[in-house]
Parts: sequence; structure tokens; C-alpha cells
Amino acid sequence: MTGRPAAPPLLPSPLRGWLGLLSALAALVVVVIGAQYAGHSEAGRVDRWFIDPTADSVRPPWRNVALAMDFWGEPAGSALLVVAAVAGCLLLRIPRGAVLVVVGAAVAVGSTMVVKSLVGRTIHGDDNLSYPSGHTAFATALAVTVALLATGRLGLGRAAGLSLVLGAALVVGAAMGWAQVSLSAHYPTDVLGGWCTALAVVPATAWLVDRIADARRREHP
Repeated sequence: MTGRPAAPPLLPSPLRGWLGLLSALAALVVVVIGAQYAGHSEAGRVDRWFIDPTADSVRPPWRNVALAMDFWGEPAGSALLVVAAVAGCLLLRIPRGAVLVVVGAAVAVGSTMVVKSLVGRTIHGDDNLSYPSGHTAFATALAVTVALLATGRLGLGRAAGLSLVLGAALVVGAAMGWAQVSLSAHYPTDVLGGWCTALAVVPATAWLVDRIADARRREHP
């Protein structure tokens, strides 16, 4: 009995070691920045390198662009993106990918919520917890997930695969991060924390989904 053919892993073996290292480094950055700004309610020194804390948010027409970007991190917009990504995975017959889209995004956003409550950094009042940025974490997590799926689908090697994953994370994370800072919703260090949160949790989540799926396949060939 030959059983079902093995599905390609979500975390391709050529990328596993490098993304594992990146995940650990990103988690360290989240912890260090969180410790630095715990309990703060204003922009820090690093934030002032990039923004003027006394300035208004970006004005039209760029404000409209920032608002459009922000929408895709809101519940309605993010749900649309997740549904579209899941549908694409199912059409391409990548069920593991569909699982990673949902779980990866949920873990990334959930992690930012936990860290926010622990760090307690605020913006525009005591009720607006800001570190790390959940919008940036979600957008980056989805970009990394799609890039990982494309790497496996196209059979890319280590250099091309890493370039695709990191390039997607950088472009999408920077775009969403710019929108959050431009709308005065987050400090730049909040954005960096959200970006690193996604880089920390998505590779680990992909590895875990692979392990569970492979174990179930061995149990039910």
C-alpha cells in the first residue's frame, strides 16, 4: 500500500534553519523594545528620528492612501484578505496553506494583543495600547505566509526563497507600518515590534502545522 503522496512542507527545508534563526532574533527584538518602552505614553528617542510627535497626521492625498492601507488591517478588511487567501489555497489544492493562512494570522494578531497587555505602552490616552502594532503584524504575517507557499509551489532554492519571503515581509510590512505612523495610530517602534512579531511566529507556526499534518498522515495513510 503506497498511501497518499506527501504534501510539500509549508516551511521548505532549505529555508528552515535561516528562518528559525530569524524567528529567534525577531522574538528577541520584540522583547527588547517592549522592555525599553514598557509603561511609556509618548514617543521615544528612536521614534523621534522618524517623526515629529507634535505634527499632524499625513494630509490628502496621501492620507487617503494611508486610510486605504489601514482598512486591510481592520477586522472587515483582514477578514476579506484571509478568506481570499484561503480560497486561493483551496483552489490550488494546498490545504496546509489554508490552515497556515488562518492560524498564522490569528497567532500573529493574538501575540500582539498579549504583548500589548504586558508592555502597557499607550498612545493618545491611557486606553490606547500601542506596542506592538497589530495591523503591521497581520499584514506581515499574511505576506510571509503567501511567500512561503509560493516558495514551495515554485520549488525555489534557499537564496531565492529567502529573498522572496524577506522581500514580501519588508514591502508589505513597510507599507502598513507607514500607514499606521502616518495616521498617528502607532509609533515607529510599535511598527517594528509588529513586524518582528510576525517574523517570529509565522515560521514557527508553519513548522508546527507541518509536524501535525505529517503525524496525522502517518497515522492515517
